[in-house]
Amino acid sequence: MNPSRLPRSLAPLALLALLLSACGPMDRVVVLPPPSPGMEATAARGKDLVVALQGLCGKAFAGRIVANTPAAADDPFAGKTLVMHVRGCKDDAVRVPFHVGDDHSRTWVFARTGDGLSFKHDHRHRDGSEDQLTQYGGDLIAGDKAGRYEFPADAHSRALFRKLGREVSVPNVWAVEIDSQRFIYELARPGRLFRVEFDLTQPIPAPPPPWGG
Repeated sequence: MNPSRLPRSLAPLALLALLLSACGPMDRVVVLPPPSPGMEATAARGKDLVVALQGLCGKAFAGRIVANTPAAADDPFAGKTLVMHVRGCKDDAVRVPFHVGDDHSRTWVFARTGDGLSFKHDHRHRDGSEDQLTQYGGDLIAGDKAGRYEFPADAHSRALFRKLGREVSVPNVWAVEIDSQRFIYELARPGRLFRVEFDLTQPIPAPPPPWGG
């Protein structure tokens, strides 16, 4: 192709095509689009939650149930001492064991990801081995309410619930709220609401390590 023989209006385009055709696959630069404002906001909110929890590292707090519907006769939380312990703090993750009486099987895991934050439930047996119902949770979604963070069940969790015959849990949405005085853990789905509120103004002695460390 000789750009000089083309009409003047088409010559620049022909020259550009000629230059591109001369570049091999390794010479071409792929320009990725910048993160969307929503992704940036979600990542920033995830960082805020991790930083807030890191400020409580090493401390334990007593909790109380403030919502539990519908009530169940075999509810494992009813009448039990509830304690959260901000125990494992890293730059990109925080582990918070949730003790229910003498049951030390539960740990909440907040981990920063490339575009936000994941929230998982790590369930262990007394010997430290994983329960079959474990590592479920979801990824942070953008929200407008300051201090509230919501995590709908992710694909892995929904598949796990179905595998274990727990279809009722598929639409689960977990949420946490935090300010200078309280931390709230919430589980919600159609027909179910469970909320535990922890008093951050009154630290208590640390409980034993969770099962599995």
